[in-house]
Amino acid sequence: MPEPRWFRVLRVVGLTLLTLFTLVPLYVMVTSALKPLGDVRDRFQWIPDHLTFEPFIDMWSTIDLADYFINSAIVALGAALVSLTLAILAAYAVSRYRFRGRNGFRIVVLSTQMFPGILFLLPLYLIYATIGRYTGIELYGSHLGLIVTYLTFSLPFAIWMMVGYFDTIPRDLDEAALIDGASPIGALWRVVLPAARPGIAAVGIYAFMTAWGETLFASIMTDSDSRTLAVGLREYSTETSVYWNEVMAASLVVSIPVVIGFLALQRYLAQGLTAGAVK
Repeated sequence: MPEPRWFRVLRVVGLTLLTLFTLVPLYVMVTSALKPLGDVRDRFQWIPDHLTFEPFIDMWSTIDLADYFINSAIVALGAALVSLTLAILAAYAVSRYRFRGRNGFRIVVLSTQMFPGILFLLPLYLIYATIGRYTGIELYGSHLGLIVTYLTFSLPFAIWMMVGYFDTIPRDLDEAALIDGASPIGALWRVVLPAARPGIAAVGIYAFMTAWGETLFASIMTDSDSRTLAVGLREYSTETSVYWNEVMAASLVVSIPVVIGFLALQRYLAQGLTAGAVK
């Protein structure tokens, strides 16, 4: 059936508006990052009179951006790896085995997404303070504490997502591996995981992005030594000035790891996110 002309025009207009909605803010960020601070404070010009790369150089010395970058990388990679490991093991057990409380576990995991994250902020802070007081293990202001914090809201979604993907993988693959002498863990590692790469990629990107750009918990659970990028960027604003050009430059730089990861795994992402939608 041929496509109506009005629908074709509407589609073109909609895609054009969506493209402008995406590209215009990005253009403003890039041009602001390439302007001297005085030009950024003046009236905005779509075509800058002066361009400079000094904001991309000065942003490293204005604040401890490199330290914040390292902290964010440690926390985000740690949260992604731990979420992936625990989610794969839990989801494989839920998907492949029948045990008492299985459905209840799935409901509990999914129901955790109903609550806003701020509800867990005070309990986690008190738990970390109590653990530090009685055991000497300081979770507050540490990378480990922040990784555990992010697991509270990334892990349930990761488990639920991996269960849906494992359900789409035929059980015959596991049974064939077990008949050939593989252990359940061997069947998971050698047979199921290679077939589940799209789901693993989607879960990994989700966990990494959640930890990389999170602000609320990072602003409370970190100190000057463990501060992440999402919190550290606020230091470009002082009592007397705001370094807008360096803020824009730093924002572009810190988005590079997420963009690279997304581009590298985009062929798996769509398939992983839609897994389990149909059977």
